[in-house]
Amino acid sequence: MTYPLSDHCNGRRFFFPGESASRGLADLLRWKLTSRPARWPERVEVKPAPVPPRPAAAGLALTWIGHSSFLLQAAAGAWLTDPVFSERIGPVQGWGPRRAAPPGLRPEALPRIDGVLLSHDHFDHCDLPSLRLLAGGGHGPRVVAPLNYGFLGRAAAQLSELDWWQTLQGPGDVSVQLVPARHWCRRRLFGTNLRLWGGFVVRMGGRCLYFAGDTGYDAGLFREIRRRCGSPDVALLPIGAYEPRWFMREAHMNPAEAVQAHREVGARRSLGMHWGTFQLTDEARDAPVEALAAARAAAGLTPEEFQVLPMGGTLRVP
Repeated sequence: MTYPLSDHCNGRRFFFPGESASRGLADLLRWKLTSRPARWPERVEVKPAPVPPRPAAAGLALTWIGHSSFLLQAAAGAWLTDPVFSERIGPVQGWGPRRAAPPGLRPEALPRIDGVLLSHDHFDHCDLPSLRLLAGGGHGPRVVAPLNYGFLGRAAAQLSELDWWQTLQGPGDVSVQLVPARHWCRRRLFGTNLRLWGGFVVRMGGRCLYFAGDTGYDAGLFREIRRRCGSPDVALLPIGAYEPRWFMREAHMNPAEAVQAHREVGARRSLGMHWGTFQLTDEARDAPVEALAAARAAAGLTPEEFQVLPMGGTLRVP
């Protein structure tokens, strides 16, 4: 399949503007052979929370399910970001990294889901069993993804694909715009970057939300999102899976970079995500939260300006 030439596509493969190379198999082997990953707890107890009521008028209710999965609720409907409810993630069901913490919301307790935002194709964000569960569970949501996600098949019967900066007008007052992220795609050994990735700017309930997906830090990226889309009322920013920096910095922010992104995108408030659920990299489970507190203090931010929720916890944006 071919796509129009652009600053992030050569017609067949996608790339982040200015990136000349990506980490290859040799780099992966070097990391795995030299890393000394911290020991995570085998299981963290999480009591699934009841689903909070939907706002009756303007405003948002944002509930962290775990990792990059959030339930977004407004009077006009309910959406999910990167829903992952599986116990393990990977190319073969039953294999791959196991959850250290169960989902903060049970999938069977969810309200009717109107839409799903998929940031990219990695297994910890694009989980086919979870998408099939939603598709067959009386939800039938519209799935909004970047370009070339037809492989989802029946898991996304209503699929809308967007290029960077394109906008989909959803039901009611909901609009969804795909924005750039510094990341990459691949689900198998071969086929790197044949699919696009990104974050989303979502307008619903009279509020603006920025869901960053997975992204490394880039000096111009977040300012450009702010310039084009305005300052969000709340940003969902990744703070985990960042060590070792020589390997991860191109694809994952550390907490200090996430604080910088918060300031540059102009978010009034931010929530940290992409931590504490799956052990994907070398840092300890609680290290992102501790590093975020230090980076927040250094930047003169209050805990309310950039916080982390407990799994199943909800932030209301009135």
